[in-house]
Amino acid sequence: MSSNLAPRPSGAAPAVADGDNRYKAVQAKLNKLGKATDDATLALEGLQRSMQANADHTDDVDLVIENAGLDPKFITLISNVATALVGAAREVRKLSDTAQETADLTHETRRTHAKLYGALDDIRSNRPEKTPRPGFFNR
Repeated sequence: MSSNLAPRPSGAAPAVADGDNRYKAVQAKLNKLGKATDDATLALEGLQRSMQANADHTDDVDLVIENAGLDPKFITLISNVATALVGAAREVRKLSDTAQETADLTHETRRTHAKLYGALDDIRSNRPEKTPRPGFFNR
């Protein structure tokens, strides 16, 4: 089995970390980050299943080799590969769980941000007068 995971080009990010902190820009960045972490979770879950299936298959091969009477060093090598795949699958599961937690927290942050600042953005966006820039009254 193989995985469809492919590395991102270097410097590629799901959401650009720029200085644009307007309400709608922050919402869009949180939305992109949430989707990216959801996608990463799904990809990691697939990778974990694939690695576990490969480990199970390797265990089967180990038994076939042992029953065929091949040199014990090959049995040991295959057994080591199966053990390594099980360990790697376990670590990928942990990474997947972390990605899911990050996705959940990102979605929660987006909802909280909308709850706290959405109405203010509606007011500021719908009035004809210009609004002072943040920090204007702190001078």
